[in-house]
Amino acid sequence: MFGPITIPFGARMLFNTVKLKAGVDQDDVDVALAEMCNVVKETYGGDKGGFIAGQVFRLSGFVSDEGSLGGLQGADHDIAIVTYWRSFEEHERSHADAVFREKFAALGALAVASQELGYELLWQGMPE
Repeated sequence: MFGPITIPFGARMLFNTVKLKAGVDQDDVDVALAEMCNVVKETYGGDKGGFIAGQVFRLSGFVSDEGSLGGLQGADHDIAIVTYWRSFEEHERSHADAVFREKFAALGALAVASQELGYELLWQGMPE
């Protein structure tokens, strides 16, 4: 569950940002995320639906002076969900499925907004 992931070149990355409602209980958010991510991993993983791997991040509040251009700005979200898929089409099929929609609705009940953007991998590397 918390092990390293390997992303093959050619993967599609979906970057979903979630803005939580004020005052929501973090335990409720954690449960909703865990259930949703488990459904994606177990139901759509690999040949079952094209899911490769994923990560969930909570905004820390850190803003890099060195890595920011055009002035420092705050983020408009609290959570980032990063998933990797073989194709955008497989991602969309999984997210249209009732099994996923039920779990995503539980997270949606705790949020005021969510946006998911797709990216094509242009480069990846590691130090040698």
